[in-house]
Amino acid sequence: KALLLCEVDGTEEEVHEHIEQAEDVFRKLGATSVKTSQSEEERALLWKGRKSAFPAVGRISPDYYCMDGTIPRRHLAHVLLEMERMSEEFGLRVANVFHAGDGNLHPLILFDANVPGEFERTEAFGSSILNLCVEVGGCITGEHGVGVEKIRQMAVQFNDEELQQFHDVKAAFDPAGILNPGKGVPALRFCQEYRSLEHKQHKHDTVDAAHG
Repeated sequence: KALLLCEVDGTEEEVHEHIEQAEDVFRKLGATSVKTSQSEEERALLWKGRKSAFPAVGRISPDYYCMDGTIPRRHLAHVLLEMERMSEEFGLRVANVFHAGDGNLHPLILFDANVPGEFERTEAFGSSILNLCVEVGGCITGEHGVGVEKIRQMAVQFNDEELQQFHDVKAAFDPAGILNPGKGVPALRFCQEYRSLEHKQHKHDTVDAAHG
């Protein structure tokens, strides 16, 4: 189900030593095969595979929705298993492409926007993934930012006092409120509404799972 790409650097002696250690760990943990590049060309080809993952997913699904949550690395296995469970719950496939070394996940939820209701289920699935990231001590973004897409989850990750600090900092640099208004940090008057929606969604998902 998975492919792990690992790169080591250092002096020639260090690299050989680290490769042996990494291969030993992989085999002990059940790797079905281990391949080590023997040249710069082979190394570049392995990375090309990683960089081609997103276009490859585009060939097996009409649409995909890329998430960007970050978690403590020790929770990686738990979060992947939970996403697999959610995939069944929402009836949508998910492909995980990520840089495990820093805990930044990029689940790609596969859907077809031409099928009624699939986009809405996709958004709900993505929201549940971000909530899960927060639950295990992570955050709702690693590098893609918040904008308006994840603004509801800001009220899940931060309390009102913390959000007010964000607003205070922004006000110091943007007293007229003309720089990206309404993006990144939700208006406090909407936070309880957002949290209520998340709570209702969670209850709805739980009921669905219980009857599934």
